[in-house]
Amino acid sequence: MSELIHDPARHRFSIEVDGHEAELVYVPEDGAIAIVHTGVPPEIGGRGIAGDLVKAALEFARNAGLKVKPRCEYAAAYLKRHREYDDLVV
Repeated sequence: MSELIHDPARHRFSIEVDGHEAELVYVPEDGAIAIVHTGVPPEIGGRGIAGDLVKAALEFARNAGLKVKPRCEYAAAYLKRHREYDDLVV
């Protein structure tokens, strides 16, 4: 598995696994980031990659002092399972 990469200029986190790229896309908003898309190709699904991407985005938000708006279905579900991030959610 490759290293998880944050590209702040493109507002995305990505990782390449077995030649396939998974990504999380966010939109900066006033004092927050809105997670709008988490995508993992079926060829590499079921490995926890989407969760790793969401966790990276949440840690980025926490370290930057930002709140999070989970507009992506996966991110919203992740946050319901990981209550330790409740303080970030707008």
